[in-house]
Amino acid sequence: MDVSITGVDMEEMDGHGKIAVPGFIDSHFHLLGGGGENGFHNRTPEVQLSQLTTAGVTTVVGVLGTDSVGRDDMALLSKVRGLETEGISTYMYVGSYRLPVNTITDSVIKDIMAIDKVIGIGEIAIADHRNGAPTLAEFSHAAADARVGGLLAGKAGVTNIHVGPGKARLSFIRQALEETDIPVSNFYPTHCERDQELLDEAIAFAKAGGIFDITGSENPDQTYELDGSIPFRQCLKQVIDEGLAPDCITMTSDGQGSLPIFDENNNFVQMGVGSSKSLLVGVQESVQKENIPLEIALRAITSTPAKLLKFSNKGHLQAGFDADLVLLDEKDLSIDSAIAKGETMVQNGQAVKWGTFEKS
Repeated sequence: MDVSITGVDMEEMDGHGKIAVPGFIDSHFHLLGGGGENGFHNRTPEVQLSQLTTAGVTTVVGVLGTDSVGRDDMALLSKVRGLETEGISTYMYVGSYRLPVNTITDSVIKDIMAIDKVIGIGEIAIADHRNGAPTLAEFSHAAADARVGGLLAGKAGVTNIHVGPGKARLSFIRQALEETDIPVSNFYPTHCERDQELLDEAIAFAKAGGIFDITGSENPDQTYELDGSIPFRQCLKQVIDEGLAPDCITMTSDGQGSLPIFDENNNFVQMGVGSSKSLLVGVQESVQKENIPLEIALRAITSTPAKLLKFSNKGHLQAGFDADLVLLDEKDLSIDSAIAKGETMVQNGQAVKWGTFEKS
């Protein structure tokens, strides 16, 4: 129902039987599409606005992955600005898997200072054959530049780090912390659910003050890679069982990234595509299967990434913050409505605002 109070147009929504929560923050998304490692026909498509909003995402951070040639940072910046115009909050990391970082201006520091949307660098790959085999010095120098750019611009200045399946795991991060003065808060490793050994290292990283990320899945029991991926709910449970504050873990979707799916015998079945829908699945399963309180599980996609990435007006429902919120059904925690910056994007589970080239 539309109402007017003292000349201000307002929309009144029925929240009976619903739970109001902050809009979701997906801080690792391939907005331009990802993949391509099995040839040009495996390049995944760009995301459209309603794919994000119907998943409850009101803030998204774009990344490049393996391919920084067929896709580049200027194209990512253009996509980020387009989605912002369509109604959600958007940011990006500059760079890709490889070092040195390809930048839009002539330096990482200048990119972070001069370009409002750039909040750090990434996703820089470690423990992965696709990373160009960087040295520790190159890795540390890039992270140091990101930190300085963040300090000068009042931004997070984080280094978003793709952790691959290699045995080195987080060793680059540990060495950088031992041999430089870069604080632990500037390193943000993702894909830390690959196997128990990597998760153990991530938990040790959290005990040293760091925040690590888990890639969610729409079907946590599906085999996506030749590894022992651990569902978000179990990662969060281990964090809690270790006595750590739940604010040390986040969940992202790796959205539009290519997901090779294998059967129980590790035979390739089909190519899937990452989706922000995995965020809600991770929260639902944490509550329904692990009995973790909703307000704890939600931190991984709301207040924790907002704090880490210095989104000062995001992640909470309170006066003075952006009007980003999601209404969840109190019975099954499905999405009923999503509002981004005060504008209704989703109602009754369906998109009511569409991207420029989407069909309503």
